[in-house]
Amino acid sequence: MRILSFRQHIFSLRWLLLVVIVWFSYSSVRHTLADDYIRRIQTLAIEQGISPAAHWGWDKNDYSTWTSHTNRLIPLYTFGTKGAGSGIDLNSYIGANSKYRNRSALEKLYGILPKDTVSPQATYCDQTDVFQLQKAALDHGVRHIVLIIFDGMDWQTTRAASIYNSQKITYEAGRGTGMHFLDYSAAGTSQFGFAATSPFSDLPEVDVNRQTITTPALPQGGYDPIRGGFFPWSEPADTKYWVGEPIEAPNRHLYTDSASAATSMTCGVKTFNGAVGVDRNGKPVPSVAHLAQARGFGVGVVSSVPISHATPATAYGQNVTRLDFQDLSRDLLGLPSNSHPRPLIGLDVVAGSGAGVHSDEGELQGENFVPGNTYLTAIDLKSVDVKQGGKYVVARREKGVDGSARIRQAATLAAKNDQRLLAFYGVDHRGGHLPFQTADGDYQPAPGREKTAEEYTAADIHENPTLAEMTAAALTVLQTKPRGFWLLVEAGDVDWANHDNNLDNSIGAVNSGDEAFRVVTQWVEANSNWKETLVILTADHGHYMVLDRPDELLRPQVHGGGISR
Repeated sequence: MRILSFRQHIFSLRWLLLVVIVWFSYSSVRHTLADDYIRRIQTLAIEQGISPAAHWGWDKNDYSTWTSHTNRLIPLYTFGTKGAGSGIDLNSYIGANSKYRNRSALEKLYGILPKDTVSPQATYCDQTDVFQLQKAALDHGVRHIVLIIFDGMDWQTTRAASIYNSQKITYEAGRGTGMHFLDYSAAGTSQFGFAATSPFSDLPEVDVNRQTITTPALPQGGYDPIRGGFFPWSEPADTKYWVGEPIEAPNRHLYTDSASAATSMTCGVKTFNGAVGVDRNGKPVPSVAHLAQARGFGVGVVSSVPISHATPATAYGQNVTRLDFQDLSRDLLGLPSNSHPRPLIGLDVVAGSGAGVHSDEGELQGENFVPGNTYLTAIDLKSVDVKQGGKYVVARREKGVDGSARIRQAATLAAKNDQRLLAFYGVDHRGGHLPFQTADGDYQPAPGREKTAEEYTAADIHENPTLAEMTAAALTVLQTKPRGFWLLVEAGDVDWANHDNNLDNSIGAVNSGDEAFRVVTQWVEANSNWKETLVILTADHGHYMVLDRPDELLRPQVHGGGISR
């Protein structure tokens, strides 16, 4: 028997330790690649400019051909009050009841008869029908109305998140499964349809100080199902039709921006891109929130992006341009603005972000722009605070303060004292939004089209609430209103992710919005029912993601030889 020397023992132990370290490192790498494989797919796609999994735009050999919106049909889901009264049932607007089958209805809707838009086979509704659904619910005594907008979430975006979540490819058309909002039945009342999103026209020239249109834009709204497809999952016959090209085409149809689309859903009118709560002539139009408030309802908005961005702003604000952020915040908070020198009443809940964004110049915001925070001036923030004699209990991002706990405390206090709630949060870089959740649930975004990725500190995560927590806080306040409430919830980060051609962020954003929807359904089950509640979940527009190989979104199998599917 050979006896090893002390030095030989040490060498053997070192060799064994090295083997263990290498094995654990290799295992860790394999584990990381398997667990965060969507991040790896996104990273490689940006590095190589191509991906077997997906692409954005009309060229499958280029991962990022297109980074903006499209004219795709978008999905629409309703929950509650099915068959409860005329106009509340989604079937009143889709199928044989689609206004896209009716020439006179389309002419009334668009102000003109759009070319190639009337179709006897159309089954989709229009975004303005989302307003009609809510208006009908108000007229029939529904006590709780919640509009949830996943900004920029088309059918393909939903499917990508569903495949990742369920780890199987379960559908190629239709409503689908694999998300709470896809699977939830709302006591058998849930319905599914889809909608056209085209605006009245592109952005006209406007005078923000006078709140007027100075040079109108040419009407180019409409939707041609022959070129764009009859269903959200259709492939276009003309690959550039969805993006409004070629520009010189006489039968071109524009894609909408978020402001025009949200105005359609909250005010019921087709308007120009960039318009917030005004019609095609720039005249203010009452939103569902205004109508509900006039009936004694509580009203509120929640968003993962800045509080006066296009979608939350259209819930209550009125302005000829979506870029007049400070004035739109004033409208939401019941302060004097360019469009309302005599202020509106204001919302009961305003919860969103924008706290980290500052500007020294605001030419597009008009002569009353105040240097400082882009969205909410320090003077306005102070004036609405109950501590300064205002109407709002204010929860804002503070160093070292748990954002989740703080917004709960503020909501509880506001509800107890019959006061309003203002929550103002966000990260201190880029757009001031809430931290982006990625596909695997962490907050480590993959690189996007500019080959950069956002990075968050521990404080960014700790000091900000999530969209779901903001939604819960809003419900805490609004549920105290005896006549009922109307609430808009926006998952705005879906749009930001899709603009960035970022598959990892997109899936995470959809899941983040789904958690907010879950908060709403849990509240209904605990505090109300689906006869007195209507929840509408939809998007404002689509993007141009194409899933080339959906199986690439399934978790790879890790074995001794590497990774395979």
